[in-house]
Amino acid sequence: MENFDISKIESAAVVGATRDRSKFGYKVLMDLRQGGYRVYGINPNYREIEGIDCFPDVQSLPEVPDLLIFVVPPEVTEKALAEAAKAGVRRVWMQPGSESPRAIAFCREKGIQAIHGACIMIYRREAEERGLGSFGPDR
Repeated sequence: MENFDISKIESAAVVGATRDRSKFGYKVLMDLRQGGYRVYGINPNYREIEGIDCFPDVQSLPEVPDLLIFVVPPEVTEKALAEAAKAGVRRVWMQPGSESPRAIAFCREKGIQAIHGACIMIYRREAEERGLGSFGPDR
């Protein structure tokens, strides 16, 4: 995994956020909220998920997130990455199963830091256990 400094993350958005508690789009969203981060959902089917604002796409977010997390099939990741690049997103995390060689190459080409091959929930918890803090600046 690339060097990833979580101390620089203040906001995150989850592409594929869902109300379905059995899916990782829900679990990742709730894990980030539980960790105290400013988080947004991205899914055109919802306006909110358990009090978290949800938006139809990256361009609709109220701010450019410090980290965009993908919990969707690779073809959806590829499409949303193009929107993310236009919006100015500089860091993305592709949960296992959401990445593709094409998406990874796109990120390299556009200068977007891309993490893949690891679960953000596990990474976040391990970083906190090692005393690296969490994403927020006041942690």
